[in-house]
Order: sequence, then structure tokens, then C-alpha cells
Amino acid sequence: MSESTTAAGRQQGTDQRLAKGARSRASIARHAADVASVEGLTGVTIGRLAADLSLSKSGIATLFGSKESLQLAAVKAARDVFLDEVITPSLDESSGMPRLRALVERWFGQVAEPAFPGGCFRVATLAEFDSRPGPVRDAISADHRDFITFLSNEIRRAQEQGHLGERNADVIAFELDAVISAAHTAHQMGDEWGVATARAIVDNVLS
Repeated sequence: MSESTTAAGRQQGTDQRLAKGARSRASIARHAADVASVEGLTGVTIGRLAADLSLSKSGIATLFGSKESLQLAAVKAARDVFLDEVITPSLDESSGMPRLRALVERWFGQVAEPAFPGGCFRVATLAEFDSRPGPVRDAISADHRDFITFLSNEIRRAQEQGHLGERNADVIAFELDAVISAAHTAHQMGDEWGVATARAIVDNVLS
């Protein structure tokens, strides 16, 4: 066997291990996000996930290193889910009012059929970490800020097309976020009147 063939075999083995590690990391991070949606990120521990997934603590520790790194991975996993379920499909619509309406519809879709067992990950974790400084809070805050910026920009484009009047786009984005977040909470509490009321408020804002 030539030296080049041996080297190629070693490289292939390394690539396969890296790919397997990436898949394992993604699967664990997604489960961490599921747990956090119900019990909070403070409930996400290496021991808890090892027990849930029938994995060794050392294996999870090797992949993530610390509880904080695991929590940060959960935040990213939840962000990716929101991108996949709400934002990315909305980008198929024309920028401005069509995209804004599609975004709101998919956002409300997550109220009725949430991607996580505890409902909206962002709503749960913002409340949990709003007074806990550190990297996890920073990551949650950055994710929320990025989304509000995206939402505000689409509102501005809708206004350029003659919709939504001349109100401050950032204020409208704040209102939409607050009301739909309240709808998530109402649904989790079994308050469908609250969900319907939130829907009516949003429809009025976008009219």
C-alpha cells in the first residue's frame, strides 16, 4: 500500500469521526434546547442529558466541555430551529408586506404547534436569564436583538411600499414581539382567548 493511499485512508477516517462528532453534538444540543424550553437552561446539565440520551457523561463533556458551553449550544440550536421554521421560509416572499405577513403567520404557527415541548424557547429563556449576566445571557440577548432588527427592517420596507403608516418601525417591531410572545405564554397556559386576542391585536397593527 502506498504512502499516499495510507494518508488518504487516515484523512477519510478523521473526516468520518469529525462528521460523527458534529452529528452527535447537534443532536445533543437540540435535546438540550427541548429540555430548556420546559425546565429552563439551568435545568440543562451534562448528567441530565447523559441520562436522557443513554450516553456517558464523559462523552458529552468531551463534546461540550462545560455546562455553559452546552447551554450556549442549546441557544444556537433553538436559533437554528426558528430560522428553519419561521424566517427562512418567509424569505420566499417579496420583501416588505408580503414577507412580513408570511413571517407573522409562521410565527403564530409556532404558537399553535411549537417546535419545542415547552413552547417558545426565546420567551422562556429571556425571562429566565434577564437578570443573570454572562455569556449565556449575552447569546440570548444577541439572538433576540438580531430578530428584532430583521423584523424592523421588513417593517421599514413595508412602509416604503405605502403600508403601516409613518409610525416608528422599531416601535411596531416591539409591539409585534411583545404581543406574539404573550400569545405563546397564553397558549402554554391553555388560554385560547388570550391567543385570539393577541391575533386580533396583531391583525390591527398590520392593517
